[in-house]
Amino acid sequence: MSVALNFRTAKRLAGRRVLLWSLLGRLPNAMSPIGTLLLVSRNTGSVWSGSLVAGALAVGQAVGGPVVGRLADRRGQRTVGLVAALVNAAALVALVAASERGLALGWQIAPAVLTGLSVPLVGPLSRSRWVRLAAGEPEATSAMLSLDGIVDEVSFTAGPALVGLLATAASPAVGLLTAAGLCGVCAGLFALHPTASPGVPAPSHPRNRSAERLLTTPYVLLLGGTALLGACFGSVQVGITATTEALGRPGTAGLVYGFMGCTSSLAGVATASMPARRGLPARLRASSALLFAASCVLFPAAGSLPALAAAVGLLGVAVAPQFITVFGLVERTVPAARLGEAMATLVSALILAQSAGTFLAGWAAEHVTPGAAFAVTAAAAAAALVLTACTATDRRYPRRSAPPGTPAPGKAVQPTGPAGG
Repeated sequence: MSVALNFRTAKRLAGRRVLLWSLLGRLPNAMSPIGTLLLVSRNTGSVWSGSLVAGALAVGQAVGGPVVGRLADRRGQRTVGLVAALVNAAALVALVAASERGLALGWQIAPAVLTGLSVPLVGPLSRSRWVRLAAGEPEATSAMLSLDGIVDEVSFTAGPALVGLLATAASPAVGLLTAAGLCGVCAGLFALHPTASPGVPAPSHPRNRSAERLLTTPYVLLLGGTALLGACFGSVQVGITATTEALGRPGTAGLVYGFMGCTSSLAGVATASMPARRGLPARLRASSALLFAASCVLFPAAGSLPALAAAVGLLGVAVAPQFITVFGLVERTVPAARLGEAMATLVSALILAQSAGTFLAGWAAEHVTPGAAFAVTAAAAAAALVLTACTATDRRYPRRSAPPGTPAPGKAVQPTGPAGG
């Protein structure tokens, strides 16, 4: 299925504007970590202080993400998403004010934690929304998860670039205030869109609660694979930064890392053309194998900037297919009423493992060689390959049949309000 056809499917299901709000509403989440690091480091003169505040933001997001996702599943995306967007915007403004006024580090950590706790989760809630709108139609579900994966890759690449550009042209404070504005307006509009899920109250009958259990074995395995991918992200960032500095080209680190985002986006486009909901476990095994092969190339490529860029680009080719495939398998695995929480928990696992990967790779780069950080990447990729090779099977992840009363393929569930809002 082509990307153009995926866009037409999105327009049929939800109208024209929800994709725009989804993209712009995700940018603050990609802008906030690097923006916080730049802001606090500049105002305190200490990179360690900046890292501490940025780390507090990441921990807040890892803890708050599943909570916000669960509330959205139960009480509806509209109310929860709007409140989270407004609180997140206010917390970012408070963080900028505290840092610009030179307040004690604790007064900067507090709004950073609140920023993480209140992230409106536009990405995870968007994926659960598309699955609900597709109403069990395999072609539409695959198309929208693929398209959403591409939107994620674009925001993942564009967010840090935008905050870096604003920090260079004006100041880091301008970058974070821009993120606050985008969050309050665009994430808020995404939450208020007529397609927002109304939520499903928690079941009161014990047998129903058992049927809606989230932490099943297949889902936990997907969490583990996502965490290992996060460790790859964190370690490869450190490896790129340390290697480019050792090569005397520290300014190229952002460009090299951005190239991975570009190749990942292109791979996401290619993934969108694959047959819908066919061979997802096999696709996960293939992307894990490619991830491991690319990680093995990183270490010998560390002696040359062009070779490093090529190796990092190859790594990016494996990223989007793996994410998109995991999203599809999660949709097969978890109860529909807890899909938003499940997607948010995936993000939390990714963030925590990314922080661990950054720590381990930083130690390796400092105590061994700059390129030794890539050994952490290869180890995480190898573990992911073993995990998927042993567990990613059609028997473990059977296709989910459409629920009774689901519209026939080609018939979309109509939004609760006018489409295109």
